[in-house]
Amino acid sequence: MLQEPELSYAAGKSTVSTLLQNASVPLVDLDKLARAVVAPNDPSGTLKRLVKAFGDEILTPNGELDRPALGRIAFGDDAKRATLNRITHGAIRRRMAWTLVRMWLTGERLVVVDAPLLVEAGLWRWCARTVIVWW
Repeated sequence: MLQEPELSYAAGKSTVSTLLQNASVPLVDLDKLARAVVAPNDPSGTLKRLVKAFGDEILTPNGELDRPALGRIAFGDDAKRATLNRITHGAIRRRMAWTLVRMWLTGERLVVVDAPLLVEAGLWRWCARTVIVWW
């Protein structure tokens, strides 16, 4: 009897993205954008909003985001996780939108968006086609 496969976070999405990049397909990696918007000097101010919401204990000694510390605070509490998502998802969406506009203005007509939470974050609405990588 066939069993429905379990969802996996290590499904090969990054491998497929790397293969596409190696084939010169333009790619927007939302994991990379997520890291960029929380950088200390990023103009989005996302890190400052996170510190205001969760406190200085989410910072490393050199002022960068301490992801494990933020995770310990936010992922055990639904309200805090919602606050985290509200702050970060908006910044990531804006960065993605501007990146896609710039790519379109420079002549790109096909761009792959590598998005780990495409459906959950509602980003599928921005896509003409959706490909699911599932192992």
